[in-house]
Amino acid sequence: MVVLSELSEGPSSSSSTHKGHRYDIFLSFRGVDTRHGFTNHLYNALIHANITTFLDDEEIETGEDLKPELESAIKSSRASVIVLSKNYATSTWCLDELVLILEQRMKSSHVVVPIFYHVEPTDVRKQQSSFGDAMAKHRQRMEAETDANKRSKLAQKMEKWNKALIEVADLKGKDVKDRLEVEFIDEIVKDIFRRLHISSRFPLPQLIGMEDSI
Repeated sequence: MVVLSELSEGPSSSSSTHKGHRYDIFLSFRGVDTRHGFTNHLYNALIHANITTFLDDEEIETGEDLKPELESAIKSSRASVIVLSKNYATSTWCLDELVLILEQRMKSSHVVVPIFYHVEPTDVRKQQSSFGDAMAKHRQRMEAETDANKRSKLAQKMEKWNKALIEVADLKGKDVKDRLEVEFIDEIVKDIFRRLHISSRFPLPQLIGMEDSI
């Protein structure tokens, strides 16, 4: 796995000197929905703004449990941006990331920024529409599991996923609906600068007009 954000590390990296955190931002997203569009544009804007960002570049999930490197990246990040898109809940890795991110929020000063990318917060909270369909498929897989230990483990995970989706939907997030993406991304980056106090170390670049670069 290549961590794309490694390209930004060095003297200009904002997180290299901040209390031992390796990253400013962990990006949680469903690749099939946004990897080559919104998330890629957001990632480039964050890097352009000297915000050190972890983005996992692997398309295929392997195994049932979250990769250790993803868990480590979440724990060593100051904040997480969660791009909640149509197929986010179809990924067990995304759901496991979400649970861990919210646990970090409770344990530390980890900042969480939910992005509702063409999905309704109500659908996330109540697990309706595509989120309801995804959770129903996870439930079917759990009920079809013949190994009692695995079924019990899946049931425990599903309970955590349900609670996490409700919790993240109740957080103050950002909704892309009826917005120009370049302006929306500019707003996200400025908000992260403010919430992480990065502006005290680096001037905020002008991002509007970056259409050609992102």
